Amino acid sequence: MEKVETVSNMRALAARLRTRRGGLSLVPTMGALHAGHEALIGAAVSAGGPVVVSIFVNPLSFGSNENFGGYPRSLDADLATCARLGVSAAFVPSIEEIYPRGFSTYVTEEHVSKPLCGISRPTHFRGVATLVAKLLNIVGPDRLYLGQKDAQHVAVLRKLAADLNYNVEVVVEPTVREADGLAAGVRNRDLTQGQKQDALAISKALKRVEQMVDAGVLSSDRLVAEATHIMGQHRRIRVIYVSVVDPATMEPVREVVPGRTLICVAAWLDEVRLTDNAVL
Repeated sequence: MEKVETVSNMRALAARLRTRRGGLSLVPTMGALHAGHEALIGAAVSAGGPVVVSIFVNPLSFGSNENFGGYPRSLDADLATCARLGVSAAFVPSIEEIYPRGFSTYVTEEHVSKPLCGISRPTHFRGVATLVAKLLNIVGPDRLYLGQKDAQHVAVLRKLAADLNYNVEVVVEPTVREADGLAAGVRNRDLTQGQKQDALAISKALKRVEQMVDAGVLSSDRLVAEATHIMGQHRRIRVIYVSVVDPATMEPVREVVPGRTLICVAAWLDEVRLTDNAVL
């Protein structure tokens, strides 16, 4: 595996990798790799062809009141994970390499990014879209691997790829969960046992909603009320939103269309922000 730190070197290596059979895959990450990332990387490797994993804590995705400096970083362990899983190259640029002095051009998506997380984090998706647009230009992959856990990221980046005519297939892998049902995430390692027990209310709420839909309950209001009630029974949890939405637009829907509807949740667990979702 090659470790690449500059845009020029990544472009040159990507050009060589694209000549290999199987197509080139990109897995964008902010590092601190966990089981969810490993599943994405594993899927990309299994598809055949070379795989590039980017490891970059993106300052543009953090709001002014969010702790960019406190985001977990474990570069040595991340590189070892990438090598173990068969990654061809790890792209680990500095902030100055991605956003050089004088950088002033941004990519914004004006509709899909506005509801849900876009309300409480109004600049977040501009940061995500700007970085991924740059990565797609630098690496030029045939496939972009994303996780279902970040459903709004998926919707925004699908729209970006379509609207800006990127010739890339967006591949979405299912959410990876720990044995107790908690969605794999960067912050899980920092949770105490007590916090973990309360955090499980999120996956329990989603499971209960899935059961209700299976039983024929399609009213979004009823499903949102039930999920909110389950999470509200835990003192550490403060619900940010619960919404039943169209997975392409992230707009609320009145009734579930089986297989084409998501329930999305965001909540504070003490000072940790958690998100999750389920396809209904």
